[in-house]
Amino acid sequence: MTVIAAWSFTVLAALVVAFQLALVAGAPWGRFTQGGAHAGRLPPPARAAAAASAVVLAGLALLILARAGLLGDASRAASMPWAWAAVVVSVLTTLANAASRSRYERAVFLPIALGMTAASLIVLLA
Repeated sequence: MTVIAAWSFTVLAALVVAFQLALVAGAPWGRFTQGGAHAGRLPPPARAAAAASAVVLAGLALLILARAGLLGDASRAASMPWAWAAVVVSVLTTLANAASRSRYERAVFLPIALGMTAASLIVLLA
């Protein structure tokens, strides 16, 4: 179950990372992120936030894989304190998506954030 949860978290994170990188590249999907404040292409500061988000999510996916023991036994123990970050970020993301003014963001990213929260908890508590 832990391996499935770790890979589930990683796949969901990869989807969000791809989305964030598309935003950075200028995709006109602003209504799906950051509360829908920008209907089309994001302005440069919002693109920078999307880039930062992509980096953080990629790092969290690596932490979850490490915690599940998929990057070696030594990484499993070392990742324990840091794996909490994946849970905390996932919970905060879930709350932010649930509270978003953008119905598009709620419809697409709330289920993803819920899945990432559940998967990160399964991995952390295993």
